[in-house]
Amino acid sequence: MTEANGTVLSQFRDTVHKIKSYEEALGLLYWDLRTGAPRKGMDTRSESIGILSADMFKVSTSPELGELLSALEEKGANEELSEIDRRLVTETRKDYDRSVKIPPKLYQEYVVLTAQTENKWEEAKENNDYAGFQPYLDKVITSTNQFIDLWGVKDTRYDVLLDQYEPGMTVAQLDSIFGGLRDKLVPLSAAIAASPHQPDTAFLRQSFDKSAQKEFSLFILQQMGYNFEAGRLDESAHPFATGLNPGDVRITTRYLENDVTSALFGTIHEGGHALYEQNIMPELTNTTLCTGTSMGIHESQSRFWENVIGRSRPFWERYFGNLQKQFPGQLDVSVDQFYRGNNIVQPSLIRIEADELTYNLHIIIRYEMEKLIFNGGARAADLPALWNDKYKEYLGITPPNDAEGVLQDVHWSGGAFGYFPSYSLGNMYAAQFADTMERELAGMWSLVGNGDLHPIKDWLAERIYKYGKLRTPSELVQSVTGKALDPQYLVDYLTKKYTDIYKL
Repeated sequence: MTEANGTVLSQFRDTVHKIKSYEEALGLLYWDLRTGAPRKGMDTRSESIGILSADMFKVSTSPELGELLSALEEKGANEELSEIDRRLVTETRKDYDRSVKIPPKLYQEYVVLTAQTENKWEEAKENNDYAGFQPYLDKVITSTNQFIDLWGVKDTRYDVLLDQYEPGMTVAQLDSIFGGLRDKLVPLSAAIAASPHQPDTAFLRQSFDKSAQKEFSLFILQQMGYNFEAGRLDESAHPFATGLNPGDVRITTRYLENDVTSALFGTIHEGGHALYEQNIMPELTNTTLCTGTSMGIHESQSRFWENVIGRSRPFWERYFGNLQKQFPGQLDVSVDQFYRGNNIVQPSLIRIEADELTYNLHIIIRYEMEKLIFNGGARAADLPALWNDKYKEYLGITPPNDAEGVLQDVHWSGGAFGYFPSYSLGNMYAAQFADTMERELAGMWSLVGNGDLHPIKDWLAERIYKYGKLRTPSELVQSVTGKALDPQYLVDYLTKKYTDIYKL
């Protein structure tokens, strides 16, 4: 590499490192807000987050960064770059071109607004107070629409938002994917409902000590290969994972005294996210490539660990004895009863507690509502009724209150419109990855049954985790499975599993 190009690359790397450092500091502040920061300090904290975000935004959209990108994109300079640096330039250019269209003052106001709105959401959910939350959500929707106008509308307004979480994904594609998925899962759900072999779940309706739940969650994280020297487990109103850097990936869960599985599966889910972030190759540290390549791929890992592994029969053949010891005398049932009871399919109100099959209907509801907001002009005042109507239509149930309805998710308060489809895409990716793993990793289910989960983590780390954002979602799926994303893998996985459980 020429001396001039080397200097430009060094300056570019330093700038990216600075942006990443801001992101880490902001991630820590957000984590603190959600895990116990005093409520009286939240408004001031939100302003601090806004100021730091504005400073990061200035660096991310500076003319100097634009000049460095242009210099590195010139033919001679680009040819001298490593694979990592070429990808870093490509991703930074995409972020730069999008961000530079947003006025800095508008961006800072938006960051403060969403931090405050998340705080108001937590209060509103706790008090079942949608009316108090509605004005804040209206402002977030208005701001998001302003951003869409500045970014430039694609085929639809909602396409702009989808692309931020799953690059290249469109409404046209998702309408086809979700339509096909719904058509195949609804008959399966009906057959399950008609089956006389319904699992017993009465044994789950007990009071389970929260400290014992936490102890078991920590044990399972350790079994998965989560590195506690590079992370920690805390409690929050809505479970989440925060990857500050590969050496500091924190997760949270929510403990319910009357549900022994909610916190456990929530912990496994967030642990899947964390394993991804903890195992990215060291060469990507201090760059914006040091994260998952898309939210769909990220969710594939959380859903893989939670469902494909965590809800499997071999998993509980190994770990049910440990759970029984954690709650002496409370789980006096067979492994088969516990396995079947934790894989029951039935309509439910809460997305994060839904079964694998109907979970996708929860996502389709949110997807259709977000389309109504950004392509159909729906306002915050319209959402509770729309939500309840769709739950009645898709799941045959109506939320008794907004806390269990439209207020149940944190995503909209933080402006994460376009994120929800990632969960179902994650289910599809997970099923396709699992099919490949079963063929490539000898004795995969014997490993699970023996409690030897580390080879599974290592397989995922080698093929998925280590690459961070170095490969696009489509490149990654193609390289791992040899095929493009195919929803049929999910249909086949669910059909096989539930045919066995319900003896269809």
